[in-house]
Amino acid sequence: MQSFKVTTSQKTELIDITDWVQRAVTDSGLEDGIVFVYCPHTTGGITINEGADPAVKRDVVSVLNHVIPWNFDYRHLEGNSPAHIKASLVGSGVHVIVEDRKLKLGTWQKVFFCEFDGPRHRKVWVKIA
Repeated sequence: MQSFKVTTSQKTELIDITDWVQRAVTDSGLEDGIVFVYCPHTTGGITINEGADPAVKRDVVSVLNHVIPWNFDYRHLEGNSPAHIKASLVGSGVHVIVEDRKLKLGTWQKVFFCEFDGPRHRKVWVKIA
């Protein structure tokens, strides 16, 4: 397993980690297989979405913040229930096919770390098989 650190700067944001994941694949020497990208945090997630237009990231964050507001009658004493809910909806990991030593993503697809309780220092784990 490989890992890398992501430093976030906003309460809620999506950070493109595609190049970091590709570097992990390249460093592993894997020709063909599967990579699993995983977030070991309960208030963060991993997703694949469009990476060409930055408005997509903004729209995702805006809608998540609208649907799951910070001001609500949450019971979790730590005060970050919205972050836990967003992380549950997005998910903690994704699988990506590796072919000819490259991530097999669609034309516009990128892998994103999703921060829902930042800013923080986060870890991402990458398992290559």
